[in-house]
Amino acid sequence: MSTSATTSAPTPVDHATTSTDPAPIGPQTSDTDPQAPAAANPLAGQPGMVGIPTVIAGAVGLGLVNVGYVPAAAAGAALPTILTATAVGLLITTIWAAALGQNVSASLFAVFFGFYGSYVALALGLDHNWYAIPADQANATVAVWLICWLVTIALLTVVTIKLPWSFTLLLALVDLALVLLLIGTLTGASVLNQAGGVVVFVFIAVAIYLYLDLVSTETGGKGLPLGRALLS
Repeated sequence: MSTSATTSAPTPVDHATTSTDPAPIGPQTSDTDPQAPAAANPLAGQPGMVGIPTVIAGAVGLGLVNVGYVPAAAAGAALPTILTATAVGLLITTIWAAALGQNVSASLFAVFFGFYGSYVALALGLDHNWYAIPADQANATVAVWLICWLVTIALLTVVTIKLPWSFTLLLALVDLALVLLLIGTLTGASVLNQAGGVVVFVFIAVAIYLYLDLVSTETGGKGLPLGRALLS
């Protein structure tokens, strides 16, 4: 689921020419000294530590809505979590990964940011008639949104076949959920929407596994097995 900031150490003051200046405080190193420690990259770290848990939080909200935990009139129940936590967290994660040169990670997180962000725009827009879409075209509008993200995430799923298969499974579950939700939206079959919600919870389980792997490695432990790539 690079840019580095370089700081140069202050050079010692030449007391022959500036005898009235105070001496520098702290150890001084030369830029040409091979023993000088390399400047730390303030961006160094693992962006997934922010991105994965925020994805999980938003997915839990969507899953609960889709399985019918709240009535249809309260379908926006997940929006506060998605807007303030998931979308913001994914935006930060995407920028962070891109700054580190982690282009594949940045692409994955950017897609999820677009998915969640556009979901908020869709839900709020339809509820408040921002887009002047007739009420009888609301389902068709939701279908357009689902098709857009089904195509995009299906493409991303294919791309991940060179990654450990657990990542491909994660995205394949998103594809399956979107297919079920799309058919349910077009046919009005609520059971398919509920089935899509169940698949979302399976997605959450895989995402939690990936997060546990990440936490384990980041805390000095051994990572969890993620599987081989489907295509080497």
